[in-house]
Amino acid sequence: MIKIKNERQIEGIRASCALLSSLYDELAPMIRPGVTPLDLDEHARAFIERHGGRPAFLGYEGYPATLCISVNEVVIHGIPNSRPFAEGDIVGIDCGIDLDGYYSDAAFTLPVGEISADAKDLLRVTKECLDLAIRTIQPGIRISDISRAVFSHAVRHGYGVVRQYCGHGVGLEIHEDPQIPNYVSPGPNPRLMPGMVLAIEPMINLGTGDVRVLDDGWTVVTMDRSLSAHYEHTVLVTKNGCEVLTRWNAGL
Repeated sequence: MIKIKNERQIEGIRASCALLSSLYDELAPMIRPGVTPLDLDEHARAFIERHGGRPAFLGYEGYPATLCISVNEVVIHGIPNSRPFAEGDIVGIDCGIDLDGYYSDAAFTLPVGEISADAKDLLRVTKECLDLAIRTIQPGIRISDISRAVFSHAVRHGYGVVRQYCGHGVGLEIHEDPQIPNYVSPGPNPRLMPGMVLAIEPMINLGTGDVRVLDDGWTVVTMDRSLSAHYEHTVLVTKNGCEVLTRWNAGL
């Protein structure tokens, strides 16, 4: 069931999103050669707890960390480890915060130093997919309109679109209805209404859109081991369009 948020709930979600955005202001400059995913994860957990929040991913269905950190061919759900980032890597960070029962969710992908031209193009186009999807949002459109904006732009550039994972509602829980695929699916296709809060998150691959899960049960990688990029914002559907509740800056 899709949850339409009232003004009190929206203010709570907005505060959670502001806290997540502030966390990303601190994390983005840390993505450099020699820093490890575990360094980022420890920093994020301490930051969230210091500000009265709770890491929404930690313990969710057994997930063992605060952040999902997905490097190069990892699409999503990479478990933080001790392998240092290296020049030329691309690093996806995904995090959610529970602040007084209100949830935020956002992700971005950043380069480590100088990256290949192919990687730069992938990051640019994936972010454009998110921007185009957000621009479509207004009351009365259907979920498929968001999906089409992502899919058509990615395919136009020759990229693979991940189909097994998708965006979703968010706000009172970390994952809510509706599901928001990054392709036009035959599934439920509700119209948007003011008060809906959505996490829009294109996951785009340099090669095939096919993926598989590693033996840890979490880490999702591209089937052909090509690079993957992931960007996500939490957005509120308003009477006149939408409000982007999360932000990330730092060279994006």
